Amino acid sequence: MTRCGLLVLATCVLAAGCGDDDSTTGPSTAPMVFTATLSPASEVPPIGNAESGGRGAVQITIAGNRASFYFQLTGFPGDTRVVGAHIHPGGAGVNGPVIVSTGVSAASPVVLSKSITEFSATDIAVDPSIVQGMINNPAGYYFNVHSPLNPGGFARGQLIRTQ
Repeated sequence: MTRCGLLVLATCVLAAGCGDDDSTTGPSTAPMVFTATLSPASEVPPIGNAESGGRGAVQITIAGNRASFYFQLTGFPGDTRVVGAHIHPGGAGVNGPVIVSTGVSAASPVVLSKSITEFSATDIAVDPSIVQGMINNPAGYYFNVHSPLNPGGFARGQLIRTQ
């Protein structure tokens, strides 16, 4: 199994084991965890250029209306610059506008190395209606990363709620 696959598996196991069995606590107070496996083939249209050979994973933790992001990317060219990393509304095969940004931008890019590159962002505000939409239909949202070569995104994954 690849490192990325192991990360996703470990994240899911960890998230599943961290549940709160206290029935007095409502779902709005418990953190929610969403994950996605990022692939160039999942972009719309699929990526077929130099950035088509990589993969990645993201974990998004939402507590109240604040989000934390952690993502890893591997297998992309060593000079790839991530100039956007966002949540969008849209089911598989459908593109949507940016609704939650990690803060990665052309002014503050993440430059990938030839091995695994990790990035995290914390305390990102999320509109409560977006949080509710993600709870109701996580697969109706996706996370992707953007580069100058692929401004519409070069790796994408539909969200799955793991906690």
